[in-house]
This record gives sequence, C-alpha cells and structure tokens, in this order.
Amino acid sequence: MDYIRQYKSFINSHYFNGAIRITVGITLPAILLSHFHNLIAGLSLSIGAMCVGNTDNPGPIHHRRNGMIACVLIIFLVTLLMGLASGSQWLSGLLVFVFCFMFSFMGVYGTRATSIGVNALLVMVLNIDRHRSGLESLITAAYVFAGGVWYTVLSLLLYSFRPYKLVQQAIGDCLQATAGYLRIKAAFYSRDVDYDQDYRQLVESQVSIHEKQQLVRELLFKSRSIVKESTHVGRVLMMIFLDIIDLFERIMTSQQDYRMLHEFFDESGLMQECRGLILDLAAELDEIGIAIMSGKASVENKELPSRIRAVRAHLDQYRETHRNTGNADAFIGLSNILDSIEDLGLRMHTLHGYTTYDRKLSRSIRSEVDVEEFVVHQEIDRKMILDNLNFGSDIFRHSLRVSIATLAGYIISGFLPFGHGYWILLTIIVIMKPVYSLTKRRNFERLMGTLAGGFVGLLILYFIKDTTVLYVLMILFMIGTYVFIRTNYLVAVTLMTPYVLLVFHLLYPTDFRSILSDRVIDTIIGSAISFIASILIVPSWEHERITDFMTGALEANITYFKDVTGAFLGTPVSVHQYKLSRKNAFVALANLSDALSRMLSEPRRKQKSITEMHQFVVSNHMLTSHIATLAYYTPSLATRYADAAYRPVVDDIVYRLGRAIDILTDKITADAPPPAKDALIVLNEKARAAKEFKPIADQFNFISKVTTDIGKVTPPLHTALAAPQEEVGINPLV
Repeated sequence: MDYIRQYKSFINSHYFNGAIRITVGITLPAILLSHFHNLIAGLSLSIGAMCVGNTDNPGPIHHRRNGMIACVLIIFLVTLLMGLASGSQWLSGLLVFVFCFMFSFMGVYGTRATSIGVNALLVMVLNIDRHRSGLESLITAAYVFAGGVWYTVLSLLLYSFRPYKLVQQAIGDCLQATAGYLRIKAAFYSRDVDYDQDYRQLVESQVSIHEKQQLVRELLFKSRSIVKESTHVGRVLMMIFLDIIDLFERIMTSQQDYRMLHEFFDESGLMQECRGLILDLAAELDEIGIAIMSGKASVENKELPSRIRAVRAHLDQYRETHRNTGNADAFIGLSNILDSIEDLGLRMHTLHGYTTYDRKLSRSIRSEVDVEEFVVHQEIDRKMILDNLNFGSDIFRHSLRVSIATLAGYIISGFLPFGHGYWILLTIIVIMKPVYSLTKRRNFERLMGTLAGGFVGLLILYFIKDTTVLYVLMILFMIGTYVFIRTNYLVAVTLMTPYVLLVFHLLYPTDFRSILSDRVIDTIIGSAISFIASILIVPSWEHERITDFMTGALEANITYFKDVTGAFLGTPVSVHQYKLSRKNAFVALANLSDALSRMLSEPRRKQKSITEMHQFVVSNHMLTSHIATLAYYTPSLATRYADAAYRPVVDDIVYRLGRAIDILTDKITADAPPPAKDALIVLNEKARAAKEFKPIADQFNFISKVTTDIGKVTPPLHTALAAPQEEVGINPLV
C-alpha cells in the first residue's frame, strides 16, 4: 500500500473537508456561548447545527440548500412539540410512534429526505424526557433553530468561496474507485487467480463506481454554473467526467477468456507483465484523481509508454517461436489486451492534460449530450405517498417496523433503573434500515464499534487527566467520526464512542466508567430490539423484489446491444442515445449486483438458489462487458463491415434475452430453443476471410454464448423465486 498516496487522498477528499466543516459548525456555538457562561444554550445551538450538518450530503447546491432549510424547520417543530409533551409519558410515546413512522416514510422521496427524517428523529430522541415548561420548550426550540440556521449559512458561504471544490473531489473519488476496479481486473492475470472471488469483487466494485458516478452526474448536470453558464472550469470538469465514463467502458472491453490465456502464456511471463502494466495504469488513475481533488496538475509517468512497447515486443518475439493453429486465438486475445492497455494509457495522457485546466482544452459538449436525461429528477408528489401506503411497499413496512421497535425501546427504557433511555432509541433509529441485510450489518458494526471505542475511551480517561489534551482528542475523534460516517460505519462508531465519552466527561466530570457501561448496555438493548424487529415485524427480503432488478438488467442490456449493433446493420444511433443506453445498462447492472450482495447477507433460509443467482449476475456482467467491447470497434469498423448478415444473429440474441424476461415475469415457462448457429457460422466464415473482422465476430460469439447461459439459468431461478415459503417449510413470519 502506498501510504503517501493514501494520505493525500484522505486529506483532499470531500469526506475530510465535510468533516471539518461539520465539526466547526457544531463546536463553535458551544465554545463561544460557554465563554459567556451560557453553555446550555450553546449545546442547544450545537444540536441544531449537528442535525442540519448531518443532512448536508454532497449534491447540487440548490438541493443542499433546500434540504438544510427543510431540516431547520422540521427540527424546530419536533423540539417544540417534544418539549410541550414532556409532561406526559403517554403523549410522548404517541409522538414517538407518529414521528418515527412519518419521518421514516420520508425516505420515499430519496436519500436526502431520508437523511432529514433520521435527524428529525435524532432531535426527537435528544429531547425525550426533558421536562420543560411551555416557554422553556419554545426557547430551546428557538436555540435549535438558530443552530440550524448558523450551520446553513456557514455551508452556503463556504460553497460560494469554492463552488467547484466538491465537484473536483467527487470526480477524484470516482477516478480512484475506477482505479480499484482496474486492480481487480489485474488479478485475473495472476497465476493463482480465483475466478469466482474476482468476479464477485468486480460486481461489488461496480456498485461503488455507480454510486460515485451518480453523485458526479448530480453535481455536474444539475448545476446551473456548469451546464448553462458554461464556465471554463465547468467545461473542463464536464469533459473529465465524460472521459471517465468512456474510460470505464474501455476497461470493461478487456473481457477475455482468461483460462485460455493462462494455459498458453503462464510460462512465458507475458501475463504477469500485462498485470504489472495494468497495476501501473491503476496507479496513474490514483495520481490523476488526487490531482483533481487538490486542484493541482498531475505528474505523468513517462516510462509507461516504453514499458508497453517492451511487452508488445516480447509478445511479437514469443509469437514468432510459439504460434500454431491451436493457440492463434490466444495470441489474438493477448494482442487485444495490449491494445486496450495502450488505449487506456493514451486516455490517461489526456486526463493528465485536463488537470492543468489549459483554456485550449475547452470545447462544447452540449452538441453531443443532453444532460437532462442522465440524471434522476425526484419530484415531491403527494401521489407517491398514497401509492406507498400499503403493505406491498417496502418503505411503508420499514416505517411501521421503526415505529413499533422505537416505541418498544421507549417503553422498555422507562422500566430500567440505569442507563440513558435515549441511547436505546438512538441505537434503534440509526441501525434499522429498509432491508434486513443493511440492518444486520449496522447492528454488528454498532456493537463492535461501541465495544472497541469504549475500550479506547477507557484508556484515554484512565491515563490522561489534562483537560486541554482531552478537549483536543475530543475534536480529533469528532472529525474522524464525520470522515467515516458515510464510508465505514464501524470505524465511525469506534471513533464516536470515545468522542461521546469525552463530551460527557468534560461536561459532567463524574465516574466515566458508569457512563461507558451505560452506553454499552443501552447499545446492546437497542441492537437486540432492532434485530428482533427486522425479523418479526413485516420483514422485507431481497428475494421478494430481486426479479425487478433481474428484468431491469436484461432490458437495459437489450437496449444497449441494439444501439451498439445498429451501426453494424447500417442504422447507427446518435451519440446521445448510445451514451444514454450505456449509462442505463451500467446502472441496471450495478443495481442487480447490489441486490445480490444484500441477499448474501440475509439468513441462509432466505437465500434462494444463490449459486444460480450468482451465475446470473456474473453472466450479465460478462454480457455488458462484451457489448462494450463490441462498441469499441464501432467507430473504426462498423461502417466498413456493415452487413445485413448481422440481422439474424442480433435478432436471435435479442429474442433470447426477451424470452428470459418473459420467463421471469410469468409470461412463458417453456425452455428456449437451441441457438441459431447458422447465422453465427456466416459471421465466422467472414472472419476467416478477413482477419480484421475476427474481433467483431468473436464478440458476437461471446455474446451469443453468454445469452445462452442466461437462458439456461433463468427457468430454475424463476421457479425458486416464485415458490411460496410454505413449499420449503418456512414460516412466513420468520
């Protein structure tokens, strides 16, 4: 691991910058007002700033602004109502149930609304059992309101000073995720490759890349200064991102028959040399990503082109002495890999140039792409609420689950003679997610993080008595918490626990061991309630909805395949249409991969036909990769080799994918007929006559084979997914 590169990436990331912003926003009011002997008011201001800061997720500035304003108003009302109801446990319990359902249901409007809802519940929990008069409730709510306004102003001011910084950081993060994907691809060139594990890592990595690409799309395509005003920096950032998408597609085009390549080239050392080149390319991507995040020009590796030429010379020399009719395809495949590596090197040279922000690089991109269709527009429509008010809706079931579990935690905490009841409720709220797998993971991370962090806090408070040192450590733990809160929850909780212990110790210097034991006990109770609720209260399992992701991936691949092959049939689509279908195919594949990952975290009895499901996902990943490879040959060869002879092959592949969709949606159940080999024979004969055409024919052969594999695995998958729970002896409730 390159620790210097990791350090640069960490310091320049939007996670670190956001953590600094939130930490300053939270601590400054408390520090200033404590100086004027009004710490209680300062803490209320800090709570308001914390809740609004937690919702300040990366995104277009108008979305962030509107989200923060909505959060300020909501936490004011929640604080006021909880204060007015504090005199009655029955009324407080009713508000807990209603607020939990209402604010959890806000998730129907997307992740930002979900974040606002969670922080509304956070301020509810922090104000529970705080007995106040009507005037005191209003004053406390006003302080919380003022804290939220303070953080909103701070965030908007910082954005006005550096409007492009978040976009640069998100693009750099996206590039580094792409570098990680490239490193996984390099593993296929190792002698001891584990194909199943590497394919699993590939699909998991693609989920992460999709999330980061989607964030950049939101930041770029929904920002007026970039899309409409077309500033120089904005145009360069737009060009970088579009090239990143093309680069990722090019990486996917390197899909080859790795088993065949290892069979013929392991002894030559060529596979290991290719692996070294790919790792060097990944390192280049990391350097470019860090440079974009920091706003500095990157330094290009000048030795890379000569190393690529050296490996190509080695391949040519090895071909002269070892080529025969049995390994001709292997030599062609390895040559194509080197072509891809060389092409990636040229693309990275261009990206290095972009980091200089040279004005000569500016060009218009609006003639190629209509950005409006590349982002998801979330409308605040009341119809969405009505459509989801039923047990068939996952968000409805989740909201009901959270309401019942939190009310149970509130009731249980009232009977306990120890601890802080709001910690139980807080644990339930932050752990419970709409799907079981995420709740299970959060549960484990919360427990382990609390225990590990508690041990760290215990050591600090036992050995360090200086208040100034403890305060500095508290700030550092706080920054660390917000750095990892969105990327590694286990680390975040591990840092959060000593931070909370230090806060309580500095505010109320009592026996810290009792505070620690209370937090651990309350966390265990909250985790237990969350776990039981996720299994027993209207549970939601992945096998109930994964069919939608499967059909979505197949439909997106059909459109992508049609748009790519249109050029070979003499009817090419526009650049805009091609890029849109490519984006949809990549997104659908990432969604399917993410669904499989969630299913693997569920109880084994809920994992239906997991081996076949994994095969289906990997086959779709290979299908998308081969379509992307075919698209690579479109600009140079499609016009020259446009021929009606492709039509039967294209129609057969589309038919098979469509038939798989029909099986999954219960339209047909019969097995598909054997593939139309006659059409492929025509293409293969054409490939023997023209060597330049062979890579195209190979891709059609690969796509046809993968499509056949999908057709074989789909019927048993559908049968397993459609089987009711009673047929396999499982109680529907558990």
